[in-house]
Amino acid sequence: MRTEKRHKLKQLRRYRIRKKVIGTIERPRMAVCFTNENIHVQFIDDAAGKTLAQASTLSKATPDREKLAANVTSAKVIGSLAAKTALDKGIKEVVFDRGGMRYHGKVKALADAAREAGLKF
Repeated sequence: MRTEKRHKLKQLRRYRIRKKVIGTIERPRMAVCFTNENIHVQFIDDAAGKTLAQASTLSKATPDREKLAANVTSAKVIGSLAAKTALDKGIKEVVFDRGGMRYHGKVKALADAAREAGLKF
């Protein structure tokens, strides 16, 4: 499949998910983004248009960030770190936005690690 078509289909999935998943101040949206090298997680209040908390393989608060990549083991680390960051900010419940990706592999590992750390989906 050509790269342009694959990107367009992923963007359509992203739009379809975003129609249903809306973050509020009580239950923000946990947006996940995977690049080829990094993992980014944001907790977003869509009503105000603000990011409440974030975690990433690039942030300085991440332990051993030089060794992390965009794989399943790193997704587990970032998921638990994101949950800890959210709980410190007072966020207990979230709406999970997988960003057009399948709920499988890295995405599932990140979500499971966040749930184990105390976040409710």
